[in-house]
Amino acid sequence: MPIPYRLIDNPDGSVDILLFPGGSAELAREFLPPRALRTPEARRVLYVRAVKVVLAGGLAVTLPLSALAARKTADNYAMSYIYFGTAEQQTQNALRAADVLDVVSPSYFDLNADGSLRLNAVSSGFIDSMHSRGIRVVPFLSNHWGRASGAAALENAESLSAEIAAAVEKYNLDGVNVDIENVTHTHRGQYVELVRLLRQKLPQDKEVSVAVAANPKGWSTGWHGSYDYAALARHADHLFLMAYDEHYSGGDAGPVAGYSFVEQSVEYALRHVPADKLVLGIPFFGRMWDRSGAVRGQGISLSQVRSLAEEFGGSVGYDSERRSPVLYTSLTRPVKIGGQTLPAGQYEIWYENADSIKSKLALVNRYGLKGAGNWSAGQETADVWDYYELWLNGTYFSDISGHFAKDEIVRLSGEGILKGVSDTLFAPQQRLTRAQAAAIAVRTLGLPLSDGQASFSDTRQHWASREIAAAVKAGLFEGYPDGTFRPDAPVSRAEMTAVLSRMLEASLEGRGAGFSDLPETHWAYHEILALSHAGILNGYADGTFRPDDPVTRGESAAILGRAWDDLKK
Repeated sequence: MPIPYRLIDNPDGSVDILLFPGGSAELAREFLPPRALRTPEARRVLYVRAVKVVLAGGLAVTLPLSALAARKTADNYAMSYIYFGTAEQQTQNALRAADVLDVVSPSYFDLNADGSLRLNAVSSGFIDSMHSRGIRVVPFLSNHWGRASGAAALENAESLSAEIAAAVEKYNLDGVNVDIENVTHTHRGQYVELVRLLRQKLPQDKEVSVAVAANPKGWSTGWHGSYDYAALARHADHLFLMAYDEHYSGGDAGPVAGYSFVEQSVEYALRHVPADKLVLGIPFFGRMWDRSGAVRGQGISLSQVRSLAEEFGGSVGYDSERRSPVLYTSLTRPVKIGGQTLPAGQYEIWYENADSIKSKLALVNRYGLKGAGNWSAGQETADVWDYYELWLNGTYFSDISGHFAKDEIVRLSGEGILKGVSDTLFAPQQRLTRAQAAAIAVRTLGLPLSDGQASFSDTRQHWASREIAAAVKAGLFEGYPDGTFRPDAPVSRAEMTAVLSRMLEASLEGRGAGFSDLPETHWAYHEILALSHAGILNGYADGTFRPDDPVTRGESAAILGRAWDDLKK
């Protein structure tokens, strides 16, 4: 259903778009997809200055176009393999994560028996759709575990690399991800040579990456030995560490990617590869075993695990040491999984959930890795993308997914300006206190903290006593006539405006109409008018400003985000 909107002319010749999405600020993204605004074509429409979204209750929230154009606020690389489904299904799978992903890797590059390139259903529609959203398309080159074709490809590196370079140019692709598996240590040098040739033949702005086996024990023979991490990394943009299949098809039951297995694999790789050239691979699948031994490690998507649990029930455990969930269930009828019909019986299913995936994403920041990827889009449960980007970029707040100020909270907490109420909670709906506002102002301006304290009777033992003293010294805050500061009192919209105008050293020459509930005699009249006309503060749809209403922590993040560029000048 189209979103109702209205164009509003601005004095500078630009326009604002006023959206009425029925209470959801996030619907604005469907009208102006965030990544689409980063493409060269979309930059031609910069005469649109801002998008204003009218929320439930009448509060208008402004999303400046410059902010929409950079919705992915952190730098960590995010990619996903695309393998299952039709081109249309693959497009939908990718679009579910469009706000998160930098790269998708579809299965376009296969191998013939002689090691030459075989194109696999290249979809120009898919490629165009991704590019229109600022997502690069880097197909993966795979032998699908066929040792003979993989070996032939490595022995045929010169002609294969030329074929790949030609296909990348012909189909307007963005590089190649080499995923040749199940060759041995005898092909180690040839593997490096293929990657070297690809880097040589492809333009420098095209990605050349390599999927490498996890190697927590440092094995040097067999298929693990085919990957010379250090040499591959010298020629590739990065290595994708396939940190999964700790327990595999045909093997004993256990986690697909236990925490220690993943961490040890990362630590081994970092002995040979710079952290900024390592991407952590995370599984969006599990494996299942039955009690009879007939089914041993059958792959299953995370969404299918959830469906089985809903239909057949069972008990869910969580191995706290290996940080991996397990489902014990009894299938009362045959079930088709991964193209295989599995018999009824008792099953043990190891898989991934929010807790296990978050723990792996946290390793990216702990070790300073380039980013994370997964196998593969479409296998995940719907909630994954709600937290994926937050945890990938080191923001571990579980209560900001879906909040209209999520991106500002992520960006400003990454800058060290905003802090949560705990390690995992930001409390965006909680009222901002005067002490919190003072601390935010001091961090934003980089004001020094002195050993002295402001002379208020109620701040001497307060956690923010030094921040309050610094803010008062800088003239950003004042106390009350009774000698108190009231640090835990909520900040009103008028007070927030006054503090921000002092931080900005803003001109108070407001122009045009004001607000129906803001008389010229109001103590913050000029500040409110000036910042509202600057597009930093908004009133409500009914023409009011409600200056005495409290500001929430989420609203303060949105306001500060809109003023950030001016504050950092």
